[in-house]
Amino acid sequence: MTRPWTPGAPDADLSALARTDRLVVALDFDGTASPLVADPMAARALPEVAVQIDRLAALPETVVAYVSGRSMHDLRVITEHTDDSPIALAGSHGAQFWYPGEGDAAATGDPTEEGAREELWAAAKPIIARYEGAEFEPKTFGMGVHTRRADPETEKQVFAEIDALVADRFPHWRRRSGHRVLEFSSRAEGKDAAMGALRERFDATGILFAGDDVTDEDAMRVLQPGDLGVRVGPGESAAALRVEDPQQIALLLQALADERSASRE
Repeated sequence: MTRPWTPGAPDADLSALARTDRLVVALDFDGTASPLVADPMAARALPEVAVQIDRLAALPETVVAYVSGRSMHDLRVITEHTDDSPIALAGSHGAQFWYPGEGDAAATGDPTEEGAREELWAAAKPIIARYEGAEFEPKTFGMGVHTRRADPETEKQVFAEIDALVADRFPHWRRRSGHRVLEFSSRAEGKDAAMGALRERFDATGILFAGDDVTDEDAMRVLQPGDLGVRVGPGESAAALRVEDPQQIALLLQALADERSASRE
């Protein structure tokens, strides 16, 4: 059962995680570190979130990672990520990785059929362009349709057309839906795969994962004893804790950083 987290109140699960030997703090970006905004590429982490991420990343045996459905290029833009950053990245729902001190990890899995992505783009763009407020997002392994500027009826119609297009042309591609977005990928990886990769890479004894959307539940469901899932906002979740918004994520990260810092003194 997901229970509300109360800022300022002691929390046994958070305290236990703060004392784990090797901690990975993994965060979704849109709706978690950043509020949802009309222009997806204008998203930026709240300043108060960024401060706590920097604090955590500076602690010993502590790694911070952003885990997002964004393609790696776009994820690096919105997170204002630099080549010397200590923050790890998992893009495309766990199909792409960037590690501190190493850079982009070698791609794994089967390559996308040559030309398939561009074929889908060419067919989808004219459909999306007919709907006011709908926006096309190119992705490394597919595409997304954003409707944050559209009304609900427009969203319903454009999603239905794009669903029909992909079902006809690429029925084996993975479909994902979220807050005002529909996306398709030639890769099957989800954020559950990202949790496994980060756990193995950093030999984590504990993971905190926070997310706000349906796709984040893939990660929540594979968390292990000693980990902690945090749901941002409403909705059914496998997470242990719930916070209201990215502002409360900043407070939770602050509490975690305070306790972990004190435990390391």
